[in-house]
Amino acid sequence: MSQKIKTHNDLDVYRQAFDAAMEIFERSKTFPKEEIFSLTDQIRRSSRSVCANLAETWRKRRYENAFISKLSDAESEAAETQVWLEFAVKCGYMERDEAVSLYQIYDSILETFVGMNNHSQSWVLPGKKMKGERVKG
Repeated sequence: MSQKIKTHNDLDVYRQAFDAAMEIFERSKTFPKEEIFSLTDQIRRSSRSVCANLAETWRKRRYENAFISKLSDAESEAAETQVWLEFAVKCGYMERDEAVSLYQIYDSILETFVGMNNHSQSWVLPGKKMKGERVKG
């Protein structure tokens, strides 16, 4: 990457997740009113939570265990969003092609999260360990 990452907004995966959440928001406006407190609410919450958890992940990179924990939360929310996309198609609220495109975006996001988790030491700020956290080596 040519530019230094200063905030979570600078992460490509954050931008990707934010754009996907906004697309889900727009598409979910057409879901039936009876879904407002169930599927509509759930898919909006989980897609937005990916972004919120990633922002928290970025701020928790002082401590590897906290970083990994928060990243795991973001990963879980991304997978949950994929489940809601499946329901939206099965319930007839979203065209399969629209959902497949979004599902694939979340596959890419999940792949990035797994890579970040597998290489957490390159994301965590140097020299910071929580009490009781062992130094890898």
